[in-house]
Amino acid sequence: MEKKVRVRFAPSPTGGLHLGGVRTALFNYLFAKKHNGTFVLRVEDTDQTRFVEGAEEYIVSCLEWCGMAPDESPQKGGEFGPYRQSERKATYKQYADQLIADGYAYYAFDTPEELDAKRKEIPNFTYGLATREGMRNSLTLSEGEVAELLANNTPHVVRIKMPKDELVSFTDLIRGHVSFDTNLVDDKVLLKADGMPTYHLAVVADDKAMEISHIFRGEEWLPSAPIHILLWRYLGWEDIMPQWVHLPLILKPDGNGKLSKRDGDRLGFPVYAQNWTDPKTGDVTKGFKELGFMPEAFVNLLAMLGWNDGTDQELFSLAELIEKFSVERISKAGAKFDFEKAKWYNHEWIKNADAEKLLPTVKAAFAEQSIEIKDDAALLNVINLVKDRCNLLGDFVAQGAYFFVAPVEYDLAAVKPKWTAEKAAFFDAYTSMITDNATAAELEEKFKELAGTHQFKPGELMLPLRIMLVGGKFGPGIFDIAVALGAAETVQRIKNAVTAFN
Repeated sequence: MEKKVRVRFAPSPTGGLHLGGVRTALFNYLFAKKHNGTFVLRVEDTDQTRFVEGAEEYIVSCLEWCGMAPDESPQKGGEFGPYRQSERKATYKQYADQLIADGYAYYAFDTPEELDAKRKEIPNFTYGLATREGMRNSLTLSEGEVAELLANNTPHVVRIKMPKDELVSFTDLIRGHVSFDTNLVDDKVLLKADGMPTYHLAVVADDKAMEISHIFRGEEWLPSAPIHILLWRYLGWEDIMPQWVHLPLILKPDGNGKLSKRDGDRLGFPVYAQNWTDPKTGDVTKGFKELGFMPEAFVNLLAMLGWNDGTDQELFSLAELIEKFSVERISKAGAKFDFEKAKWYNHEWIKNADAEKLLPTVKAAFAEQSIEIKDDAALLNVINLVKDRCNLLGDFVAQGAYFFVAPVEYDLAAVKPKWTAEKAAFFDAYTSMITDNATAAELEEKFKELAGTHQFKPGELMLPLRIMLVGGKFGPGIFDIAVALGAAETVQRIKNAVTAFN
């Protein structure tokens, strides 16, 4: 019988959620949904020194914003709980004990001071095959000494005993056959002095307990793969080991190295899904959501970082991504992050969105700038007029504020050099032709006819009219703006501007 697809996103609650982490969650989610499987959120909080208050709630909020709510999680529960590693603490020691009994792991009693001394003595010191015989552990001490140290509760860790001269091989669904020489892998800690497991032991025990079928994680975890595979083998579970998928890195825009938060700070774009506020310092790190990205666009752009469906299609809804997703189409190579391209995705999603969908967010953006919108129908009309000019949701204010607040300043430099009394007379005459029931086409027709009567080319008068209504050289069709403003407001703005121009 084919194994049911169960995948997990297993972040540590240590701060903001990097877009690389969200992409890992996304690929897990797409694979699960494509195969009618289960998407699990497991919080890996065994390192209590790095735990940050509020980080777990933040991770859940990010996933919900992206439309990727987990099927099982600490919040939702499920039959494979608990879903926080700290709540599973009691289950890990038995596996460490089993590994020691079978000769695959050992106690290490070295103090932090002794380890520091070794690091000073040996450049690039690692605890493993070449060094463990010179350390204080159950491989070098007698059984009696070990028993006495344990009886006295002497602080110690449990380390995996990496075998000599072995090749650990596995098949990665992206990379194919991968091998590691065990002589080059150090004896990682499995159980810490506080009784908490490290990532290495906990991840294997939990993936087994939760019946995980496929492990999607970043390629930075590749060096840990031989340790995890040996643990699956040593604990007697190798025949039910999940399949491995190590995802390519998301790279800096220049392609040199992994994209970091510092790169975002330096280059002026976010790398977190949502704003993250550091609870200790109060520092806020910007997120894509607050910058004005639609969640659909954010998910779309993440999917295209390292995956494509083999066609030229670039815009995908979440439903389309689920339908088209396959591991075979994930690239081995890292994907460069391009913020201009990210904004292009957002622009396309804004442009194609229904005004009703955008209304609450846009209305909130106006409210933030103290512009109160009393008429939703008017705002819907404005959204439709300007949305193809917006890259970010916040751009609606810059592109549409003048519909609700008359300009108090004008781009006079664009008008004054060619402004004449004759033009002032033209606009004075035109105000009497503007009526509330006129369409944009009718207003334009009257404008052009009157221009001819006054012996002007319409083009000479269009820019002054735009600056009268808007304040600057931007915005949609000028007669569409006039219709949206209504006759009384349009006439008033023309009169105010003529006074300013004169």
